[in-house]
Amino acid sequence: MEIRSDTFSAVSSILALVFLVMYLYRTFLLEAEKRKWKLKRQGIRGPAPSFLCGNVREMKKLQKSVKAADANQADFVAHDYTSTLFPYFVEWRNKYGTLYTYSIWMRQHLYVNKPELVREMNQNMTLDLGKPTFLSEKLAPMLGNGILRSNGQSWSHQRKIVAQEFFMDKVKGMVELMKESAKPLLQKWEEYIAAEGGVTADVEVYADLREVSADVISRACFGSSYSKGKEIFSLLRSLQNAVSEKSLFLKFPSFGSRFFRKKMQIWMDNRKKEIDSLIWDAVQERQQERPETSSSSKKDLLQSILEAAKDENLDKDSSKSLIVDNCKTIYFAGHETTAVSASWCLMLLALYPEWQDILRAELAQVCKGQLPDNDTLPHLKMLTMVIHETLRLYPPGAFVSREALEETQVGDIVVPKGVCLWTLIPSLHRDPEIWGPDANEFKPERFSEGVSKACNYPGTYIPFGLGPRTCLGKKFATVQLKVLLSMILSKFKFTLSPNYRHCPAYRMIVEPGQGVQILLQKV
Repeated sequence: MEIRSDTFSAVSSILALVFLVMYLYRTFLLEAEKRKWKLKRQGIRGPAPSFLCGNVREMKKLQKSVKAADANQADFVAHDYTSTLFPYFVEWRNKYGTLYTYSIWMRQHLYVNKPELVREMNQNMTLDLGKPTFLSEKLAPMLGNGILRSNGQSWSHQRKIVAQEFFMDKVKGMVELMKESAKPLLQKWEEYIAAEGGVTADVEVYADLREVSADVISRACFGSSYSKGKEIFSLLRSLQNAVSEKSLFLKFPSFGSRFFRKKMQIWMDNRKKEIDSLIWDAVQERQQERPETSSSSKKDLLQSILEAAKDENLDKDSSKSLIVDNCKTIYFAGHETTAVSASWCLMLLALYPEWQDILRAELAQVCKGQLPDNDTLPHLKMLTMVIHETLRLYPPGAFVSREALEETQVGDIVVPKGVCLWTLIPSLHRDPEIWGPDANEFKPERFSEGVSKACNYPGTYIPFGLGPRTCLGKKFATVQLKVLLSMILSKFKFTLSPNYRHCPAYRMIVEPGQGVQILLQKV
């Protein structure tokens, strides 16, 4: 009986393994091959994949060789950083053009940088194209299931809640608040100069700009100062760095992660719990401090989310998730992207000081010695051009990413269900066919007649995205950049510090890898 029992156990184990292999084959390999075949049948080519790994080995090899080369070369400012951060996309584009397919492990991807397809992909009004589910899972500790991660009806519903806070009339009411948040920064920099003898000071500005931007988002959207949410921002920053340590694209799919969780994942989950707890404590404190108001003009984002959760008659857990996840999204997206854009803008103005003179002359003419306000901000045309050009060369988001949640059509391409589409924004923003032979140069004058006439293909300037998924904070961020930059320019002139090292880094957004160091001098 014992021998029969052992035999039975062995046979059972073998059968279980066979069924598991068949399941994995049907679920992953067979489906991946079908998607690849459907794209190939439409004439879409790409690099040859390896069994199971897809093109991951080639991607890692290219990335490693670029890092080795970068370590041996002298420091210099080069605006086109795509070949350093994403060398595989550059190499494949040179071989296969602006539309090609490749695979990461067993997941099929479609690189889309054809102008007409990019526009149609972004303006797609159906819910069949959403955020890639595999990417959303990796970002879950940071963003929960808020508006940046959600798809379908959940996304549509959350957009209605959040969008109203960023209507232009609301943003205009935040200008004075933005100025108040920036004043301590100017005072701090003046103190730096005084401490260095009153002439110049070598200042790393990126960290300071993050504090200002965080203070603005805290006051404008949550009714509190940066100091109150400082721990939340710090924890979100640590999560951002942790998520970025290993490439979101090249990491092996975490099959069975419930049973084999790594230390990093446990650490990230613990940070998530801390952030959720801090935000929920702030929400409850807010509910006790401030009574509900029926005036929509006096509501901030948190009030709108609280009322939406109440109106939906959600259960306790669902209501809490709606509130906390969207607060996390706004805390992160609302301040990091603005701070990084302001930092790149100061770097470019330090590199091209003649534009500082142009902007100060405009400020003197339009604002007449006063700080900008709602009446003068729209007339700062030169400043708007500089901001547009900064966002062209250094868009905070490197990609527009979508997944075909159902089989869908983009232009003349039928995209099979499960295929992920990627548009590399910096590459699109530097395409000579779109922007001309000077595409890689800092020339704000290209926007002198507005965005629509700055390039050959309208719809290819997408620092905030395009269509229904356009960044809701676009107007908020633009106004904040105008206020902050105009206040800095009215007080200081600056050049690049000899200690500045130009090394853009991809950490969910493209940010200065070692900060932005400039030599500040009072005007």
